Formats: sequence, structure tokens, C-alpha cells
Amino acid sequence: MRIATWNVNSVAARLPRLLAWLGSAQPDVLCLQELKCTTEAFPHGEVTALGYEVAAYGLGRWNGVAILSRVGLGDVRRGLLDEPAYDNETEPRAIGATCGGVRVWSVYVPNGRDPEHPHYAYKLRWLEALRATVVAETSAERPLAVLGDFNIAPTDDDVWDISLFEGATHVTDAERKALAVLRDAGLTDIVPRPLKYDRPYTYWDYRQLAFPKNNGMRIDLVYADAAFAAAVTDAYVDREERKGKGASDHAPVVVDLSL
Repeated sequence: MRIATWNVNSVAARLPRLLAWLGSAQPDVLCLQELKCTTEAFPHGEVTALGYEVAAYGLGRWNGVAILSRVGLGDVRRGLLDEPAYDNETEPRAIGATCGGVRVWSVYVPNGRDPEHPHYAYKLRWLEALRATVVAETSAERPLAVLGDFNIAPTDDDVWDISLFEGATHVTDAERKALAVLRDAGLTDIVPRPLKYDRPYTYWDYRQLAFPKNNGMRIDLVYADAAFAAAVTDAYVDREERKGKGASDHAPVVVDLSL
């Protein structure tokens, strides 16, 4: 089974590339983030024509998540247990489904903006809700993985120059502690193998030639329980998909399993 995650940074803008990538990479399950469309506006027809079922969750703003599966899609859950709101609105940032006997969650963790910003406190509360959901969904009967844009670099080595991030989000102790809490709940960080470069970055800003310079970050993560982790045969970042005109600023992360 091949399971992947990709922040597409607008499914409408990325639709031709998404359809082409589904055809070439052939994932059995694909978790998407940052749809920037409503649930109804998701391109269901184009995707289902390729043999995928779709569970989408979006409001048309700067978020939205989906799961695409060609190995079955059931027990869909939109949102986390006791999920916090921001500005009195529960944002569409998490969706779970069971696909081919594997429980997967597609998550788009809040950015946090700045450690002094209310969005940062919201991010930490949201991560607490994610942990509670993971604990509630842990089962010996099915492997489980949480995939998506976590907006956190787990270690200093997961950014191109840690000295440039002093006082910034994505690398703070509190954010990294939230990842440690997920690991304490029984999840493992499935780190993609480096292909061209030493570090398997997943995100490069559009500005200042960040991609050609490889000034990137590893913030698109796969956190998996023991059964899922034990079945992993390969994991890599499809860096080629970040190249060219009309690319997302994130690259897909692909995990192959033997179940």
C-alpha cells in the first residue's frame, strides 16, 4: 500500500498537477491539506474519475483537508475531539477515515503566526486535541497514522539555518513538546530518506530562490503507531513535484507499506 500526504496550497490552482501526480505516483491513499475551497467545491468528479473515493472538509478559506482513497473509505470523521475554535469558528483542519484497513488522519496544524499571537496559543490547544483524538482512536485492530502539514520542524536539523528562526514559530520548545507528547502516546516520526540532499525538506518558500538554494524545512510529517511503522518499506519526499511552474510550495511525502 502507498500512502502519501501533500499540502497543495489550493486544490483549484493545483488541480492539473494533482491529477497528473495521482496518475504517475499511484498512491492508494492521499491526504491533502490547504484546499482553500469548500467541501462542495472540491473537484470530486475529476478525482473520482481516476478511481478514488473522496472525503473533503473545507470552508473556502486558508485551510481545508481531504482524504482520497482507492482502497475503500469509511468511518469518516471531520474534526478532532473537543477541538478548539479560533475567532469563534472551528476551522476545517482535520479529517480521519479508514482506508484498506488503515486508519489515517489528514491534518493541517495551525501556523501559530508568532509566539505572542493568539493564534500560537490556539495552535498549542489544537495539538492537545489532536493528541486526545489519537489516544481515543488507538486500536490493536488497525494501524494508524497522522499525516499532514504540522507547521513544526521536529529538530534544528529540519530547517536550513536554525539561527534565522530565533523568536519564530515552528521551532519553539512548546511546539516541539507537543510532538514529543504525540510520540509518548505511541506514535513514531516516519522520517523520509534523503534523496538528492542531506535533509529531506518538504517545504520551500516561493521567495528569495528558496527552492533552488534548498533553503527548506521539514514540516510535512507522518506520525504512525507501531503497527504502521513496522510495515513501512520506504518513505521519501517527491522533491520533483516542487519544481516547475504552478507548483505548490510543499512537496508530497510518500510512504510505502507492506501489510
